[in-house]
Amino acid sequence: MAFNLTSRLLTHRLKSCRIAFSTVSSSGRLSVEHDRHNRRFTVTPGNGAGVHECAVLHYSFIGNKEVDLMSTFVPETFRGQGVAALLSQAAMDFVAEENLKVRISCWYIKKYIEENPQQQYKDLVIT
Repeated sequence: MAFNLTSRLLTHRLKSCRIAFSTVSSSGRLSVEHDRHNRRFTVTPGNGAGVHECAVLHYSFIGNKEVDLMSTFVPETFRGQGVAALLSQAAMDFVAEENLKVRISCWYIKKYIEENPQQQYKDLVIT
């Protein structure tokens, strides 16, 4: 009985840590989910594909108010739809909203920042 209650509380806590960002793409509605517990942003296609078919951006905290945007992955069947850009925007918005500094290890996110030169993003990057 105690395990079941603990399990439900943990599940509730994990669900409450998620934040959704939404956008409309040429292929329909895509939403980014922020899983703070697992330090990742994900986009899952709306066609009922499994978890293994989700696009993901991983990050880690490297200091008190610093994060490293480490990697992005978009499954081949999901590429060319702006998904990596959507993940990158959600991650940078998170960094800005939380007043963090960011180190960018992922080549794609570096490219995204260069192609979308918003000053608010550039001011957050640790060089």
